[in-house]
Amino acid sequence: MIEIGIMIEGQDGLNWPRWQRLARAVEDLGFVGLWRSDHYTNTNPPDKDSLELWVSLTWLASHTTRIQFGQLVSPAAFRHPTMLARMAAAVDDLSGGRLTVGLGAGWQVREHTNYGLDLLDIGPRFDRFEEYVAVVTRLLRSDAPVAFEGRYYRLHDAIVLPRPQRPGGTPVLIGGNGMRRTLPLAAKYADAWNGVFLTPEAFAQRNTRLDALLEAEGRQPAGVHRSLMTGILFGRDDAEVAAKLAPRGRTLDEYCASGGIGGTVNAIVEQLGRLAEAGVQRVMLQWLDMDDIDGLAALADGVLDQVG
Repeated sequence: MIEIGIMIEGQDGLNWPRWQRLARAVEDLGFVGLWRSDHYTNTNPPDKDSLELWVSLTWLASHTTRIQFGQLVSPAAFRHPTMLARMAAAVDDLSGGRLTVGLGAGWQVREHTNYGLDLLDIGPRFDRFEEYVAVVTRLLRSDAPVAFEGRYYRLHDAIVLPRPQRPGGTPVLIGGNGMRRTLPLAAKYADAWNGVFLTPEAFAQRNTRLDALLEAEGRQPAGVHRSLMTGILFGRDDAEVAAKLAPRGRTLDEYCASGGIGGTVNAIVEQLGRLAEAGVQRVMLQWLDMDDIDGLAALADGVLDQVG
């Protein structure tokens, strides 16, 4: 059994009509949830519509009733961690406890340069990210005021009020594939870990590593949810699959070898089964054509009953 959600690239043309239409479709069609990226823009021009993340999630929280949701993931340079924790707690409460707040170190050079944000070199970037995650998790989980003295962040008697209604606070997801820095941070702080574009074999390798790291931290492996965000190339028949592959300039086998999921219904169900065997509890399928609601409905109709 594996849960199936939808993920969209919010910097790639997301506006209110598209977001509202997608949210209604994901909820009505039976997907477990809707996630989106948190970017100002793409790595290359042209710039496109891009709804601000927390504004869009606030609307989602109050205009849906069932689906899980969140971001994959918010870069640390975008918002101060105390403000992010305040927003996350409020949006989670507004939704009745359906948000998972996704955090990442950041990677996209162009948006950081264009908007005057400090991405930092890789070492300091992850040092800052660890402090970021520590601040966010403490504020969401502690009923007492928090003190923190780091290189990048300092808190004195800081507390999020009102307290999150969900027992234990709003859950925190750490996203990324890194074995050296990302997985240890997930083992230390996270309620969930999300891999990105991993084959079943690569996911299983990291899953086993995360189990060992959790045990070293004195935590139970079952205490951290495991998910995967990956691409989906879905066609109702072989001709539609071939038409979608043509602009990419590679075969379906090559697409799947890079970590994507592709083909008609039966092929996708088989691939999802392999991911479940590798330890994936939830997959967020990257739906690039935000206007293709009919395709989304065909995917739900063909796949959800077979894997749920």
